[in-house]
Amino acid sequence: MRESWRWYGPLDRIGLQEIAQTGASGIVTALHEIPYGEVWTAEAIEARKRLVANADLGLEWAVVESLPVHERIKRGDGKLDALFANYRQSMANLAAAGVRTICYNFMPLIDWTRTRLRSPVARGGTCLRFDTVEMCALELFMLERGEAENDYPAETRLKARDWYDASSGEDRERLLAAVMAGLPGAYDRYDIPGLRAALADWTGIDAATLRRNFARFLDEVIPAAEDLGMRFCVHPDDPPRDLLGLPRIVSDADDIAFVLGHREERANGLTLCSGSLGANPANDVPAIARRFADRIHFAHLRNVAKEPDGSFEEAAHLAGDTDMVALCGVLLSEERRRRSEGRDDHEIPFRPDHGHELLSDAGRDTHPGYPLIGRMRGLAELRGVMSALSHQGTTFHG
Repeated sequence: MRESWRWYGPLDRIGLQEIAQTGASGIVTALHEIPYGEVWTAEAIEARKRLVANADLGLEWAVVESLPVHERIKRGDGKLDALFANYRQSMANLAAAGVRTICYNFMPLIDWTRTRLRSPVARGGTCLRFDTVEMCALELFMLERGEAENDYPAETRLKARDWYDASSGEDRERLLAAVMAGLPGAYDRYDIPGLRAALADWTGIDAATLRRNFARFLDEVIPAAEDLGMRFCVHPDDPPRDLLGLPRIVSDADDIAFVLGHREERANGLTLCSGSLGANPANDVPAIARRFADRIHFAHLRNVAKEPDGSFEEAAHLAGDTDMVALCGVLLSEERRRRSEGRDDHEIPFRPDHGHELLSDAGRDTHPGYPLIGRMRGLAELRGVMSALSHQGTTFHG
């Protein structure tokens, strides 16, 4: 598997020379500065590609994460022909530059969602955390979204009331800032009135409607991806549950089966995110990987530790609830199968995801969840697992 690393481009506080020292060779990046819906020009793509390669560090732009889907497309809002045309043109420009794997998501309004960005972990360091009580407090008592009464059990609502009553203004600002950290695009952030207004745009859009809009998106882009020789891979919902009254429709094996079954071209694939899927207690991540192995084009390898009330936090890569050894075995077996077929796309890029902030990570103010030392630790652990499995030549069935 190809060791890769998420890099936020010139805005990233972690430099390419540091990334090269981790051993990763594939860069996972995007043109975050370009507003949603606009074309990624050939010139802008080539400039980013040169920036990565000209460091003379053996690095290559391997995966786009993400070529974002405009919110109007997700909502099915108005005439969308120009947005679809722009998206396909961006794909064509990427393919012409030799960048052929695109990770994307179809989460409405907010991308990954956490309530704490630096939650303490044992023996020092911090991690990302999703706390169900805090999320309930935000929805019920800060946003005053009355419908949230139906989304949380009574015990959680009572605890959320207690949290809110005991919280300071600073506590509430920290909570809102943590949730807003998952907003994609040009780093827009909402205050409470702004978030209410943004949510209002989604009124009346349920899971069935969102799924229809997703199907239309696939119909518009997958034939182009197939023609361009691209690998298009949807990222699962993070967390895999409805939030803020917004439906999420890529949360389990059935959802993935719908997405991949709607367009059966090989180009229509999956980003196997073990942390996102692993946050749902009903998901057996290695089993999901086995079921959809031939359509996995990219992998995010991380682990979470779940709690009975639906809360979870990022665990060390080999220490959470998902059997990472079994999962790596599935992915390596799939690579061997592809090699046996003579496929030139047999290699699956992966990146360590959402590491703990450790040691000199503290105070660097890197993107939440994307520190240097914590991810390097995860990469080293994963490298060791894969090396051991590959050395044994094992077709792992765990």
